[in-house]
Amino acid sequence: MADTPTNIAEYSVSDISFSIKRTLEDTFGYVRVRGELGRISRPGSGHVYLDLKDDRSVLSAVIWKGAAAKLKIQPEQGLEVIATGKITTFPGQSKYQMVIDALEPAGAGALMALLEDRKRKLAAEGLFAAERKRPLPTLPRVIGVVTSPTGAVIRDILHRLSDRFPLHVLVWPVRVQGDSCGAEVANGIRGFNALEAGGAIPRPDLIIVARGGGSLEDLWGFNDEQVVRAAAESAIPLISAVGHETDWTLIDLAADVRAPTPTGAAEIAVPVKAELMAGVDDLSRRLASGLNRLVASRRTELRAAAAALPAPRDLLALPRQRLDFSGGNLERGLTVNTRAHRSRLQHAAALLTPMTLVRAMRQGRERLDGHRQRQARAWETTIFRHRQRLEAAAGRLTSGRLEQQLRLGTERLDGLLRRLERAQQARLAEQRARLQGLEKLLKTLSYKDVLARGYALVRDAAGEPVRSAAHVSAGDRLSVEVADGRFEAIAATPAEELRKSRKPKDNPAPGGTSQGSLF
Repeated sequence: MADTPTNIAEYSVSDISFSIKRTLEDTFGYVRVRGELGRISRPGSGHVYLDLKDDRSVLSAVIWKGAAAKLKIQPEQGLEVIATGKITTFPGQSKYQMVIDALEPAGAGALMALLEDRKRKLAAEGLFAAERKRPLPTLPRVIGVVTSPTGAVIRDILHRLSDRFPLHVLVWPVRVQGDSCGAEVANGIRGFNALEAGGAIPRPDLIIVARGGGSLEDLWGFNDEQVVRAAAESAIPLISAVGHETDWTLIDLAADVRAPTPTGAAEIAVPVKAELMAGVDDLSRRLASGLNRLVASRRTELRAAAAALPAPRDLLALPRQRLDFSGGNLERGLTVNTRAHRSRLQHAAALLTPMTLVRAMRQGRERLDGHRQRQARAWETTIFRHRQRLEAAAGRLTSGRLEQQLRLGTERLDGLLRRLERAQQARLAEQRARLQGLEKLLKTLSYKDVLARGYALVRDAAGEPVRSAAHVSAGDRLSVEVADGRFEAIAATPAEELRKSRKPKDNPAPGGTSQGSLF
């Protein structure tokens, strides 16, 4: 297809660029522009590159080295100024700019004024208070980083963490510049806090919010109120690493720690592993050395104490002597103790003779008979009194009423008699049970069982038991009771001769004198 002829002039790139340049310079010439200083750059050439901005536009500007040296005020970010110069273009980048010859202050910048107002408001709420800040963990296991996943910041942080102490790093990707920056950063902080401990995604022990340097406009998202509130409300300790050391944002004031750079944040977050290991090794050596010195010191003290102690044989000499003395007295003490217990037992046995029990039974039977007689008299007296009252009442009553009263009186009397009979039976049963108990005790302690085993009970003429041969004289009449009966006997051998014929502690010979020789 043949080219269509046209009369439109052709320009080279340089021609059109310089044509635009001349048009701008001729149209605007020398101008004065009011605006806020944004990004400021001072390269080694001595020139100053900066931005003039308002709430809608940004104008790039340059101050050549010669003009920069003559300025009355030095440009500072956020300062509102009136710049005097000319509008031109930079053909190398196809952009227009202002060449500034003079600067004069025009008051605080709009963005800086807004930033200061927001700062005062949040400070009044206590979001920047020192008591809200939490200490950082000494050695976190997981670190969460809120930053752009494609920038150099995350690579610097990972590289520094790998050099110092490699650990698990979680990245929450966000935009670090633009209108959505603030909301995304706030969501990242809250998202890390919402993770559950022990869940599929580990919960960070530390959060780093990081971004590289830039102008106030570039960092404006980190001055967002929702970012500051999210940082202040974070339950996980937070490090702010936004911009360079000279940059500051509101999140720096709300964070627990502010790092000058993202790399500095990594250095603050974790210690150097090699230094920790060296410290542990040093502490281990010092501990071992201290223990060795302590053991040596205690061993020396123990030896000194052992040298001051007496010999074991000296320590046991007195206790051994006391033991021998106590062993010698043990046999004698047992004999005395046995005699004392035998004496108390014999005394108690003397108090529990059959005669005592017989006497107690006799007294109990007499009391029972007395109770029965008194009860019988009481019945008769009660019946007599009731009969008298009934007869007296009968004299005052008519025959019909008398019969009724007699019937009621008879019924009451019958009831009283029945109650009296039951009370008498219960009392008799109680006394009978008590008497039976005494009878059983008497049978238990009775000497009849002893007589059945071949023994005899000897009584004197008064009927009292003979307890000693010394109480019997020749010719005394005695009564001897055996198991199947009783017979009389006369003592023939005086007690003195009988005692002389016995040998101490010797048993009598089988054919010698026995108890029968008394008869």
